[in-house]
Amino acid sequence: MIVARSIILYGIALAAVAFLLEWLNYRHVVHRWSAEFYIVCIAAVCVTLGIWVGNRLTARPRQAFARNDAAIAALGLSARECEVLEMLAAGHANKVIARQLDISPNTVKTHVARVYEKLEVASRTQAVQKARTLDILP
Repeated sequence: MIVARSIILYGIALAAVAFLLEWLNYRHVVHRWSAEFYIVCIAAVCVTLGIWVGNRLTARPRQAFARNDAAIAALGLSARECEVLEMLAAGHANKVIARQLDISPNTVKTHVARVYEKLEVASRTQAVQKARTLDILP
C-alpha cells in the first residue's frame, strides 16, 4: 500500500512537471535554453523525490521501551505473572518456565490461566499481543 501510494505521488509529480513545461510554452523556451539545463532540472526533481521516498520507506529506530506500570496495576498483574508473561512472549513451554522460575508446572498453569483471565484472552499468542499493545511487554 505504501509503495503504491509512493508510485502514485511520483507519477503526479512527473505529470506536474510535464504540465509546467507545457505551460511555459515549451516550444519557445527550448530554443533559448540548452538541453543540459532540462536534464539537470529533471535530475534534480528525481533526486528530490528519491530522497523523499527513501525517507518515507526507511524504518525509524524504535524508542526505548518503557513499561506501562499503570496498565499492570489496572489489570492487577502480579510481579510473578509479569515474569511468566515475559517467558510466554519468549516462546517457552510451561516446563521450561517452571524450571527457570523454580516453581512447579501446575503453578505455571495457574499463573497462565490468571494472565489469560486478567487480559481477557484465550491463547498465548493473544496474551502476548495484548500485552505488547498495552506496553507491558517490549
